[in-house]
Amino acid sequence: MPAPAPDIIDLALAEDIGAGDITSKSFTLPGSQSRARIVAREPSCLSGTQVAEQIFHRIDSELKVQIHKPDGAALQTGDLVLSVEGSTASILTGERTALNFIQRLSGVATMARAFVEAVRGTGAVILDTRKTTPGLRLLEKAAVAHGGALNHRRGLHDMFMVKDNHLAAGLDLDTLQQMIAAARAAHPGLRVELEADTLAQVKSFFLLHGVDVILLDNMSLEDLRESVRLCPAHIQLEASGGVNLQTVRSIAETGVHFISVGAITHSAPSIDLALDFC
Repeated sequence: MPAPAPDIIDLALAEDIGAGDITSKSFTLPGSQSRARIVAREPSCLSGTQVAEQIFHRIDSELKVQIHKPDGAALQTGDLVLSVEGSTASILTGERTALNFIQRLSGVATMARAFVEAVRGTGAVILDTRKTTPGLRLLEKAAVAHGGALNHRRGLHDMFMVKDNHLAAGLDLDTLQQMIAAARAAHPGLRVELEADTLAQVKSFFLLHGVDVILLDNMSLEDLRESVRLCPAHIQLEASGGVNLQTVRSIAETGVHFISVGAITHSAPSIDLALDFC
């Protein structure tokens, strides 16, 4: 898992603790020591344990944290995820921030796994999108990977993706071809993806050189199948739009290489995990 940006954890702690945890300072006995456990309260896919560990250690470096289940593990109700031992006040101070991260990230991982399982055996690969929580992209994309899906581009800097709004100015194919050639020359090794809204547009994009992927946006199953039938061997096809757990299997069975699902990150519900003292 990529190391979470320190400022994200610092920001989360600062917004929760502010000038200090006045309740824990006032309502715990001086020197009190405790042991607590984070447990799953519903079946899920785990993500965020290392973030939770860092949170407790930033609050109190003397806290002893043990991770009992690795990120990516399938959890059942009651499973022990993480235990923490040390200052009672420190554990209480870190409880909510640690849970906020691990619940959110486990929600993303769980939804990613649900989509992966839904297309199992078809050959289609589930991808995430850039529809992530601002500031949490690396963590959410790590959670997607924990769920078994693959990351699309991390940002605007690591892949060319020419979308409908880029094409809205009316670029003709000759001009688009020149731009693709210039882009590849300036950034060799980066993939080039074009978004298509119609089957006619897909066919025209097949004639271009230097295209790696064509995004088939909100197309019917019939048009997806026809795109697959006509697709040159050197180009891959990605379906997007109208994808949910009820539709994803039929989309995968058209033969597309990838299916991108924004809901994995923008609509994943948090998982119910709890911190209990023991």
